[in-house]
Amino acid sequence: MTWHQSHHTVDGVMVHPSNNEAWKCFNSVHPQFSTESRNVHPGLCIDGFNPFGSFAAPYSCWLIILTIYNLPPGMCMRPEFMFLSIVIPGPSSPGQNIDICLRLLIDKLTQLWGPLEL
Repeated sequence: MTWHQSHHTVDGVMVHPSNNEAWKCFNSVHPQFSTESRNVHPGLCIDGFNPFGSFAAPYSCWLIILTIYNLPPGMCMRPEFMFLSIVIPGPSSPGQNIDICLRLLIDKLTQLWGPLEL
């Protein structure tokens, strides 16, 4: 869980999200969180698909997958470290209302890890 702390780079190319400017900005804004390298840095992946394989069918499914970015790149995207958190079924994409669906996930993560003082 502390692999990201060593900031691995290859000729200035971003090889891991921990090399990203957003990660560095978050660490500078929240130094108390970033001092403990085992604190979990989650990432959300969202993708929609038509389960019936036909674009004529007015139905879609949206998956929200939670990944843990503390792990090395070879492990971050392996299926056993990707957690299907929410399935949003419906006639169309959640669009602007996706925050309503994410509220449940945020509440559960807060319950698991405790409130983060942001």
